[in-house]
Amino acid sequence: MIDPVALAADLIRKPSVTPADAGAIGVLEGALKPLGFECHRLKFDEGGTPIENLFAKRHHGEGRHFCFAGHTDVVPSGPREHWSHEPFAGEVAGGRLHGRGAADMKGAIAAFAAAADRFLKRRDSGFTGTISLLITGDEEGVAINGTKPVLHWMQQRGEKLDACLVGEPTNPTVLGEMAKIGRRGSLTGRLTVYGTQGHVAYPQHAENPVHRLARMIAILTEPLDRGTEHFPPSSLQFTTADVGNPTTNVIPAEARATFNVRFNDTWNPKSLESELRQRLTLGGARYDLKVECSGTAFVTPPGPLAGILSVAVQEITGRQPELSTTGGTSDARFIKDFCPVIEFGLVGETMHKANENVATADIEKLAQIYERVLERFFA
Repeated sequence: MIDPVALAADLIRKPSVTPADAGAIGVLEGALKPLGFECHRLKFDEGGTPIENLFAKRHHGEGRHFCFAGHTDVVPSGPREHWSHEPFAGEVAGGRLHGRGAADMKGAIAAFAAAADRFLKRRDSGFTGTISLLITGDEEGVAINGTKPVLHWMQQRGEKLDACLVGEPTNPTVLGEMAKIGRRGSLTGRLTVYGTQGHVAYPQHAENPVHRLARMIAILTEPLDRGTEHFPPSSLQFTTADVGNPTTNVIPAEARATFNVRFNDTWNPKSLESELRQRLTLGGARYDLKVECSGTAFVTPPGPLAGILSVAVQEITGRQPELSTTGGTSDARFIKDFCPVIEFGLVGETMHKANENVATADIEKLAQIYERVLERFFA
């Protein structure tokens, strides 16, 4: 049977920093084909950056379709001197697997494969249904050549999903404490406020956009809502405020600021943009606002899928996972339009950091949890 720790280490040894695949998809494909998975290597290149993806499925008779989803691409390792182990060596030391992607999320992908392997061997010919893996190389990047076009490719082929589990590292500190049943939306705003340039000693002949921008910042950061049943209040955070002015005696002609809103299901992108523009109008200045939305808020209300996962987690870890909507965005924002989706993976304390690592025992337990999920889903 597949050893999930060994497979995770093999995946880490492929430095698949977005958009490079570096052979990671091939390692996973090599593990799945002997299990009878039909593997489709899918390449998309919108914007001129080709990305490797994999859709692998094991189909036997009529029945329900369960999908594991995740990504083999990782963020850069950063300076080597910040690491105590080689970032792409996949070393096991002190009961932990070290390397970029150990937590986010090559450990979970290896657990997918190991769980499917164990489940299929135990069921033998008694299994009816479809198990699939949707694995992208474009999650840490702009995500235009990954999960979204793969889902459309599946739709064109008539592939229908009944449930999906995304293996993002959902647990803050210990395996079993948290699963994600939704995510907040993310909207970025780029604000330019216009004034009239002039000498600081003669402000009556100028219009200072910095002062207007300060008022607009205060208006925009007033609370947007009080939260909803499954979400905390929406949060608007400014990330830059800049005039690019090298002098101390000139009032600038314009001032710029950038902010991001992590919004709950009170809003959709259009209603949120409308609210922001109404607030900016109160600032009384000439301005321009450009917005980009990378994902809308969504939630899969607790139901059968959350119940199956929660029982599996409790059986293996003894913990009842909190069903949360906190954190950043994930590819679940695309999958939720096709089927119920939930996220559960490893502990994320070290993801995107130097010395990323996870407990090898957690990788094994995660494979056991995923196997229990399959058992209950296809019971």
